[in-house]
Amino acid sequence: MDPLDDVFAAMRVRSAVYARLEAGAPWGVSLAGGESARFGLVVRGGCLLEVEGMDQPVALAAGDCYVLAHGTPYVLRDHPDTPTVSCVSVVRDRIGGLVELGGTGTAASVICGWFHFDQRAAKPLLDLLPVLLHVKMERARALALQGTLQLLAMETSEPGLGSSLLVSRLADIVFVQAVRAHAAAHGESQTGWLAALADARIGPALRAMHKDMARDWTVESLAAAASLSRSAFAQRFRERVGQAPLEYLTQWRMFKAGNMLGQGNAAVGTIAGAVGYESEAAFSKAFKREKGMAPGAWRTAARETAVAA
Repeated sequence: MDPLDDVFAAMRVRSAVYARLEAGAPWGVSLAGGESARFGLVVRGGCLLEVEGMDQPVALAAGDCYVLAHGTPYVLRDHPDTPTVSCVSVVRDRIGGLVELGGTGTAASVICGWFHFDQRAAKPLLDLLPVLLHVKMERARALALQGTLQLLAMETSEPGLGSSLLVSRLADIVFVQAVRAHAAAHGESQTGWLAALADARIGPALRAMHKDMARDWTVESLAAAASLSRSAFAQRFRERVGQAPLEYLTQWRMFKAGNMLGQGNAAVGTIAGAVGYESEAAFSKAFKREKGMAPGAWRTAARETAVAA
């Protein structure tokens, strides 16, 4: 099991809204910040992406995709000096449709969208993602993403029955593929989960943990999975992941337990055994220490959140 499988399975896109911008130079649009993640696909032409907190704009070309997982404010425009209009003012009544703006100069077509996640389930991954995921067309490993984006482009250009549902599902796939493509391109230069997945030694240990979370893992047994000595493994794991191996294991056990509590009716004792605890009492104590509330309270809160959504 890939270490990201657990979180991707839990953090499905609850909904996605989008609009297709057909713009002619000069044009510019600003998007305010919020809780939802944002994504975009340049279908035709090019533009500049300016993200709050980043010093330099990013040049986007046809086929490029971007994801702002943290809902960071950003601007799209044809030139650094072009004034912008608020996205809300031009898209408000045309969600899911075509939005024309700008002048009669060089044309660009951009699909802009918003992801709405289950924030509780998505938090472990979102906390470790960079501000911007930028997937360029020329990266061979992004071909699968490009295929999904082409389907998204087709669906937004000619909406039909069930388009809203289909776009939401495609957006779900776009997010997962964008993270995968980013990890493949940048994992070796980062720390955290993405870097660990790209590491030839730490990756196998992570997959072993996630495949059998109920096992009584020790640093020695994890080091064996990584084909390293205990000390070398512990040091490398901390450098790549930012945590000690058993701290990471506890975090993920509690994450998986939280998902099981929120998504099913399994007894707390059953869930405790599934994530490696011999007693319900020991599990409940560890869960409350990690999550800040008892398993039963977590289950109630998760169900209330699901109903409200």
